[in-house]
Amino acid sequence: MLGSPFEINVVAKDTTEGNIYINMAIGEVRRIENEISDWIPTTPISEVSRNAGLKPVKVPVEVFELVERAIKISEITYGAFDISYASMDKIWKFDGSMKEMPTPEAIKKSVAKIGYKNIILDKKEHTIFLKMEGMKLGLGGIGQGYIADKIHTLLLSKGCDSGLVNVSGDIFAWGKQPSGKPWTVGIVNPMNKNKIFATFPLENSAVETSGSYEKFVVFDGKRYSHIIDPRTGYPATGVVSVSVFAKKTEIADALATGIFVLGVDVGLDLVNQLKGIECIIVDDKGKIFSSKGIDIKKYSK
Repeated sequence: MLGSPFEINVVAKDTTEGNIYINMAIGEVRRIENEISDWIPTTPISEVSRNAGLKPVKVPVEVFELVERAIKISEITYGAFDISYASMDKIWKFDGSMKEMPTPEAIKKSVAKIGYKNIILDKKEHTIFLKMEGMKLGLGGIGQGYIADKIHTLLLSKGCDSGLVNVSGDIFAWGKQPSGKPWTVGIVNPMNKNKIFATFPLENSAVETSGSYEKFVVFDGKRYSHIIDPRTGYPATGVVSVSVFAKKTEIADALATGIFVLGVDVGLDLVNQLKGIECIIVDDKGKIFSSKGIDIKKYSK
């Protein structure tokens, strides 16, 4: 679903009840997909992009509020996270076909239509207007986390007291495993994908990992990741993996992308100012950094 692998685990009294919960979760994903996907032409988000530079589009409250929260994350990450990134020209290729760097002009032009400050929200009318023609919204960097949160809220309200949702690496866990132990997640060492360097209990909270250890290019000995800085058009460098822990998957999802782009120092500085949020960053030399609230030695394998 949403072009991503989904994994839903529920604790239930029997298979029948378990299947009911899982089918509810799938129904919720389909519902939200038809609100926020930029691949489906009939969604409100696609409608907003189609009318870029032309007119504001009225959207459901749920969509409006998600975009509003996405813009707040853009503000605190200085634009390193930006849902108007969907307007970017795809000039970087990470499939091995790119033999040389794009020109500075092409890179500059690729991000000309990006800028969260050009997303105009009307709170009273619930309309979204993109100021420039050719602008597009893509909620991929926050939408998967939002869906994980919505699945949790729905299932909990229907009596499912324990479960784990994994939407392409955006993970939310609530309650306990059948054994009574908390759900645990392992953080993979990006330099050796078969090795987990730390495991953490997840109790009514979320973790999201953004990594470039699978998709990157190297020019003149410098490694460029597939995560591109929407402010400059250049790929993020210096970081290979960011894991963010938060009470909401949506926040973990969006912040992981932003921190990846901001880099180790600025990223850690930001997280250390945010209440209830922690992160682990692995740089391109394999060095591990963590925010103030995480004692990495305690959880290391």
